[in-house]
Amino acid sequence: MAPRLQNRVAIVTGAASGIGRAIALRYASEGAKVVCVDLTECTWRVDSPDDEGRDATHARIVGSGGVASFIQCDVTAPASIEALIKQTVQLHGRLDIMVNNAGIAPEASKPAPIWAADLETYHATRRVNLDGVYYCTRAAAAQMITQEPVNPQGDRGWIVNACSVYGLVGLRSASAYATSKGGVASLTRAAALDCAPYGVHVNAVNPGYVKSHLTDALFRSEDPRAKAAVEQLEAMHPLHGVGNPEDVVGAYVFLASEDARWMTGVNLAVDGGFTAQ
Repeated sequence: MAPRLQNRVAIVTGAASGIGRAIALRYASEGAKVVCVDLTECTWRVDSPDDEGRDATHARIVGSGGVASFIQCDVTAPASIEALIKQTVQLHGRLDIMVNNAGIAPEASKPAPIWAADLETYHATRRVNLDGVYYCTRAAAAQMITQEPVNPQGDRGWIVNACSVYGLVGLRSASAYATSKGGVASLTRAAALDCAPYGVHVNAVNPGYVKSHLTDALFRSEDPRAKAAVEQLEAMHPLHGVGNPEDVVGAYVFLASEDARWMTGVNLAVDGGFTAQ
């Protein structure tokens, strides 16, 4: 089978670790030219449970014979994003795929009900998880609608937003995170309608709980309360329990490919049955 993203130019934010790293590596294996974006090239820690981040994501892709580069970008700063798009187009001539994956979840370590929620945590979460996706979607769409189509159907680009099951259902004691992801779900639908006449797809992937740098401390903890929480999380996902980044990346490939040519405005749950209950 031919690579599904052959010669497509893809930006992946939050590519230094976790799901973003897995997306970038998979895109490269599917033939894409990947621009890896994060605040730093490498997030490896001495206590990392595997070799994630021992080499930077773009370095691993290049070492495997792929095409990749790293551009530092702060997704909360519109000027930084504009520069990212400009550099990518200067490097590759166009932008085909924009994956808005960068995100934070500070309430994972300090949950609180809405009446006790910390406002600084709320604003910080919103700036990265929602404002960042909004700015990146806006800038990517502005570039994509000016490009020549890549196929006879008139497709000019694919934007894939990282959302969450908590963009679809409620979440206790993490109102900032749930609010930010609910915003991404709605943004995805709204942007899809604006972009559809220009052949630009806008969709979102809504994962369940995935083992990544955001949840690593919880899953590695020996604390009895943490172990009980992990058991509960596993039970909340009827099919195979909690996922790994590799369980999610197939959806990102699909939504960035011509196989999804009649899909836009979709929030695709990839959650082991979490939202089916």
